[in-house]
Amino acid sequence: MTLDATVSLWSNNAALHTVSTTPGPNATREQKARAQATEFEQVYLATMMKQMFSGLSTEAPFGGGQAEETWRGILIDQYADGMVKAGGVGIADAIYGDLLGIQEGKTA
Repeated sequence: MTLDATVSLWSNNAALHTVSTTPGPNATREQKARAQATEFEQVYLATMMKQMFSGLSTEAPFGGGQAEETWRGILIDQYADGMVKAGGVGIADAIYGDLLGIQEGKTA
């Protein structure tokens, strides 16, 4: 489950609500497998981008510091989430097929 901060169109107040990334209790096994594959891709992309950003310094133009280092991880998670929601890079599709194959008893 992730949190999504949005601004309500009906009021000027920000609304913090949860966005479910897992299927409901009545979901089919295909929906559950798709959700797990998508989550795996998001975690993989976030891990990859954290490694890419680890060598970057947090200096000018914003001054850097510990706060910027702290928020960088959250920003990277959001980048990965956005990439997955935009279609990802194809990892989820491969994992999805493998998960269904495992469930059906096929060997890879």
